[in-house]
Amino acid sequence: MLKFIKQVGDYAKETVQAARYIGQGISVTFDHMQRRPITVQYPYEKLIPSERYRGRIHFEFDKCISCEVCVRVCPINLPVVDYEFDKATKKKNLKHYSIDFGVCIFCANCIEYCPTNCLSATEEYEISTYDRHELNYDNVALGRLPYKVTQDPMVTPLRELAYLPKGVMDPHDLPAGSQRAGMRPEEILEQMQSKEEDVKS
Repeated sequence: MLKFIKQVGDYAKETVQAARYIGQGISVTFDHMQRRPITVQYPYEKLIPSERYRGRIHFEFDKCISCEVCVRVCPINLPVVDYEFDKATKKKNLKHYSIDFGVCIFCANCIEYCPTNCLSATEEYEISTYDRHELNYDNVALGRLPYKVTQDPMVTPLRELAYLPKGVMDPHDLPAGSQRAGMRPEEILEQMQSKEEDVKS
């Protein structure tokens, strides 16, 4: 008899617990039903990447001096720099440069430490392929600049939630050229310079 009562008590306890979990789930659903949708109709609409976004790396062959700093600072020794040493000029002549984006962790150390600024980050993030060997970009593929989302005529660019003006939740209704929340770095610099000028005068 005591065993039966214990089983009924456990069953009732589990029922109450299940009802509480269902209530929590429904409350979250009702909370989201009151919000406006901010769905992006990809690939016809794309979010504009943030200013410091680290996408596919762009390489400028003419600027590279084959110093291999990018290889040394890379956590996985990824960039492959193939060069010949010219004894007459005592300089390295770059023959080939490649990065395998199937392995790259996009930490941008190579960009940060490059002494000639021949490496830079682009906004490109769509580099998926069916064959992983196609992700190994040589110096020709790295030299191609991608389309910017804002310049692509086939795409409607939308701002990320963090870059919308205060109080605006839907990037679709935003008129062109409207200010974002906060100031851009160059605007902050201008404001600081104008304050310094006011103090001096």
